[in-house]
Amino acid sequence: MTTTPDHHLLHHRAEGPAGAPPLLLGPSLGTSTAVWDGVAPELSASHRVVRWDLPGHGGSPAGLVGPGASVADLAGLVLALADSLSLEQFSYAGVSLGGAVGLWLAVHHPERLDRLAVVCSSAHFGDPGPWRERAALVRSEGLGKVAESAAGRWFTPGFTEPGLLDDLLATDPEAYAACCDALAECDLRSGLPGVRVPTLVLAGREDPATPPAHAREIADGIPGAALTELAHASHLAPAERPEAVRDALRAHFTPRERESGTTVRREVLGDAHVDRAQASTTGFTAPFQDFISRYAWGEIWTDPTLSRRERSLITLTALVAHGHYGELAMHVRAAVNNGLSPREIGAALLQTGVYCGVPAANSAFAVAERVLSEMAEADGDAARKG
Repeated sequence: MTTTPDHHLLHHRAEGPAGAPPLLLGPSLGTSTAVWDGVAPELSASHRVVRWDLPGHGGSPAGLVGPGASVADLAGLVLALADSLSLEQFSYAGVSLGGAVGLWLAVHHPERLDRLAVVCSSAHFGDPGPWRERAALVRSEGLGKVAESAAGRWFTPGFTEPGLLDDLLATDPEAYAACCDALAECDLRSGLPGVRVPTLVLAGREDPATPPAHAREIADGIPGAALTELAHASHLAPAERPEAVRDALRAHFTPRERESGTTVRREVLGDAHVDRAQASTTGFTAPFQDFISRYAWGEIWTDPTLSRRERSLITLTALVAHGHYGELAMHVRAAVNNGLSPREIGAALLQTGVYCGVPAANSAFAVAERVLSEMAEADGDAARKG
């Protein structure tokens, strides 16, 4: 996890594998990166997640925007942050004002976005008058009165998150007011039909700030957009319903380059094994084969957190520990396909002698030696025929 002290950039937190597909998460007015606390850690298992703070919110400098700010100004700051991180293209999810920033990017800079999720947001936040009135109130009296009514706008009755309310009170009033100016002038409705970025729209069914009708307008306007309404959720759904938001985003942001489970299974285990498994599938075993392809190979083996070499080492050890020597033979072949040398395989099996027991390691060495000999002989035959 990293933070940035650069006074010319939005403050951000980055987590997840450095080489994983990038995913930027934008906040709502009056919140900080903490609004994503229940969602970001799990998403960071498969993505390089970058959460950012609005100007004057959390750790971001207040002076990045001023009176009369626009959503375009905020989007420009997000692009500057992405550029500083060398992110030419990224996925993006944002709540409320953060979602509007994502919509602006999809309309004006679609080449920068891979996929988009708009959470409890709108393409037009209603009559600009109330936003200008709120901006004037905050500029003259601070955030106290706004904070008094925030829980009713943000959460369903009976739910609260004191930390987020504390973040609101800690926000710079001038920067908050400038963000209200941005919401007052925001109207992206005419650009929705031209959006071609794969888009998911999430709405809280009990959201008084951006009701589900706002989400439906976005989903109806963007060709091919998907809409999900979350029960028992208000405006800050990532804080109130983190599991539901997390599951929806994880499904939507599955990297495009992630191969299907069957493809990975063939690359690791070989076509011959997969063909045999498919040929022997019956109506009774079909659900299990589907489970293996979707979950083991489509979710676990494609997770970029660990390399295939590392996953092979873990798998060999686990199979020895449980005495699954038939599966071990198959995964010795897989380990070679994943780039492990016989010496590395032997080193892994030697370590199982310490932690799984000498008899288990003895059996494992016998299986591995047989498989490696068969593979070497097959390679020799292929070379002679070649």
